[in-house]
Amino acid sequence: MSDVRLLYGIDCPADLRKLPRESIEQIAEEIRSEILERVSQTGGHLASSLGAVELITALHYVFDTPNDRVVFDVGHQGYPHKMLTGRRNQFESIGQLDGISKFLRRSESPYDTFGAGHAGTSISAALGMARGMRHRGEDNLAIAFIGDGAMTAGMAFEALNHAGHIQEKNLVVILNDNEMSISPNVGALSSYLSRTLSAPTARRVKGWARDFITSMPGDMLHWARKAEESLKVFFSPGLLFETLNFRYVGPIEGHRMDVVLETFKNVKEMIAAGDGPILIHALTEKGHGYEPAERDPLKYHGVTKFNVESGQFAPKKSGPPSYTSVFSDTLIRLAEEDERIIGITAAMAPGTGLDRFEQAFPDRFYDVGIAEQHGVTFAAGLAAEGMKPVAAIYSTFLQRAYDQVVHDVCLQNLDVTFALDRGGLVGADGATHQGIFDYTYMRSLPNAVAMAPKDENELQHLLATAIEHPGPAAIRFPRGAGFGVPMDPEVKAIPLGKAEVLRDGDDVLIVAVGSVVHPALEAAVELNSRGISAAVLNARFIRPLDTERLLALASRCKVVVTVEEHVAAGGFGSAVLEALSAADLEVRTLCLALPNEIIEHGVSPADFGLDAHGIAKSVEALLRGE
Repeated sequence: MSDVRLLYGIDCPADLRKLPRESIEQIAEEIRSEILERVSQTGGHLASSLGAVELITALHYVFDTPNDRVVFDVGHQGYPHKMLTGRRNQFESIGQLDGISKFLRRSESPYDTFGAGHAGTSISAALGMARGMRHRGEDNLAIAFIGDGAMTAGMAFEALNHAGHIQEKNLVVILNDNEMSISPNVGALSSYLSRTLSAPTARRVKGWARDFITSMPGDMLHWARKAEESLKVFFSPGLLFETLNFRYVGPIEGHRMDVVLETFKNVKEMIAAGDGPILIHALTEKGHGYEPAERDPLKYHGVTKFNVESGQFAPKKSGPPSYTSVFSDTLIRLAEEDERIIGITAAMAPGTGLDRFEQAFPDRFYDVGIAEQHGVTFAAGLAAEGMKPVAAIYSTFLQRAYDQVVHDVCLQNLDVTFALDRGGLVGADGATHQGIFDYTYMRSLPNAVAMAPKDENELQHLLATAIEHPGPAAIRFPRGAGFGVPMDPEVKAIPLGKAEVLRDGDDVLIVAVGSVVHPALEAAVELNSRGISAAVLNARFIRPLDTERLLALASRCKVVVTVEEHVAAGGFGSAVLEALSAADLEVRTLCLALPNEIIEHGVSPADFGLDAHGIAKSVEALLRGE
């Protein structure tokens, strides 16, 4: 490769398309090198992006982006796309406040034609765009770029079915098949896609058939070729997509730039001839081109800073256990005592800590793939048969299964526990992953119980409470490490709806829940040093509220302040206001919460006044009548 990077002369895909075809492989190598250099310093999504370099580079070279719309699924693989669309020099800011996003978002670039953060959306969006352009009299293409992990999402097949039904000619789906999502893929579809023509048995059969056919004369050769096509269909996953009325192309070697460029060029000509919709099946390797990531793509999926030469990450600082690990440890302890407890995840076993549960109880663990809707109803079915399923799903991802939570769990009052990891702000992952809406929808549902621990010790007790409760229960906890509090050796359920008085006072009542309880307690100490007597109530439960303790304390205080790491609308503060109103108790009240707006990456609770100093400052302002 040349010492001068051609990539540095590319500010947009139009610059890329000016280069001769023989230079495109060099561009791909430079992008891979650049991603390694940058992400090793900033952290981010590494293995997925390395595995998609050739496909994305060729895509921008062959197709007329952004006039041809490219829709990425999830966005984990989007770094080569960002490199080619004017954001290479902004990579040091990725995931930071006012920096570029780790995912795709429309406000960041005209080349990000559709926001991407949750899996399974790309084909639906691309089909809508293709139809939208058609309605406007335009004839550009819409290209969905989706991984085989995201293809396990039911929504992807709904979109394929619709596209095949209406025969949208200007739709191209690129299936990036690396046999992984974040965790190794599960399910019959993944197994089917893996049995491609590149498999050794299929290659041998195909080679034998070719040798045999070429030795035949005349008419026999014609019919033998027909037989070969039937044989190829039998072995190829194209059968599935052809049945859905897609023209299937592949599988192709996704790291062979010459093959990818030629395939994309041919597909473009097929579309021009009216042969769409088309699905291109590309076989790739997650982490390709960087040996440590090739060996362990899960470890290098989302990374912190690391040394490129050694592949070693900076040693982790010792500190309190993470909420996720406490959840995992506690669930294993409880499952040892109760054989009815089942662990369920949606392609996030390591992220939710259930990989350890799987090791302990392989027969009581289920990874349903990127299929939260199915996972929730599957849990409901288990509960209907007397099991006690625990569905560990990030708060942001449970939103994808809201109807199932309502219809299949809560309306039937089934004993399903939802462990909502990443509740609250999530730092660098940003708007698509903020877990800030769950209080609102969980507390509004019939039969549902919703709770949030103040720290890692209370997490273990509330998890026991949720599992012991005979109906729907959600326990929500944040990402990252706990507070370092002592851990009780024995796990005990807490009486349902019972709050905890942490500090008494007469001037102000601070009612807090979840991760902001300790900051609220620190704020009370700060206020006390200034002559303000502050009581602190750890609510524990969003629903049911401990109205008895709430009203007893509120009735003798001048003001009530609620604190939560959640949006204000319909959240915990709203529940407190409703309780005060129902009791006809008139007291000045302030709800400290997150704003009802899109919250981008790189922010913390302190940015919204939800740290100890911010809470104390707000209380003082309220008492002054400001």
